[in-house]
Amino acid sequence: MPTVKISTVFNIDLEFETAPVFKRILAYLIDLTLLVIYFFIAKNLLYRNLLNGAEDSFKNMIGLHILLISIPMLLYSLLAEIFFDGQTLGKKLMKIRVLSLEGGQPTTSQYIIRWMLKVFEWPFLFGTVIYRSELISSYIVTTCFLGVVVVIIISSTKLSQRLGDLAANTVVVNAVSLYTVDDTIFINVNTPDYKVMFPEVLHLSDRDISTIKNVLDEFYRNHTTDTIPRVSEKVKSVLNIQSDLLHTDFLERLLKDYNYLANQ
Repeated sequence: MPTVKISTVFNIDLEFETAPVFKRILAYLIDLTLLVIYFFIAKNLLYRNLLNGAEDSFKNMIGLHILLISIPMLLYSLLAEIFFDGQTLGKKLMKIRVLSLEGGQPTTSQYIIRWMLKVFEWPFLFGTVIYRSELISSYIVTTCFLGVVVVIIISSTKLSQRLGDLAANTVVVNAVSLYTVDDTIFINVNTPDYKVMFPEVLHLSDRDISTIKNVLDEFYRNHTTDTIPRVSEKVKSVLNIQSDLLHTDFLERLLKDYNYLANQ
């Protein structure tokens, strides 16, 4: 698979595999299926239970339909990626995720930009406002047809990006190669008398800490030794601190200090 080098905030290049097109297609189909299921459940609850199945009542309920059905469907992928580290349910099951080409997790604005250019979903999302169940299949077919165009764009770009990724400066990568089992910066510090060694760590951002953890994960997974010293020395320089700890021990301690202080 093609790989992409991400330049981190510490001027260290990390290499990741771009997600295969078939994984992205399957992830999208999973999410689309989830949206279809939500549509039918929400439609039945709204019209059958609240309106007792009155077909002609739809004209008076279009606003409620948009609020309770269309908007949640429209915002699903955006909110899922923001709150679940670049993954929708489909992406999580296929073990892929969105990553910023600027290094680390994308910002909220990057997620919004790539979401705004997901226009191939709109025929389905907005078409459901028309209360005719027999048309749902045509909305799905139209959406899938436009999805083929997206697949062509992904296949023709160097880093397998769709238009939203190109505009947002993001890429979809294999999550397996990005993180280990613990795919967050959280480290549980249970010691009640824990002593913080480097309080300066709070000057680092979540993205900085995420980068440090990625580097450590890569070290323990592949035993690459060249990156750890460079990151360690860069952090010491940025925070203006001295330490005689081994580079790996120093970075591990930084993560523990950060998590302890962040939870106080």
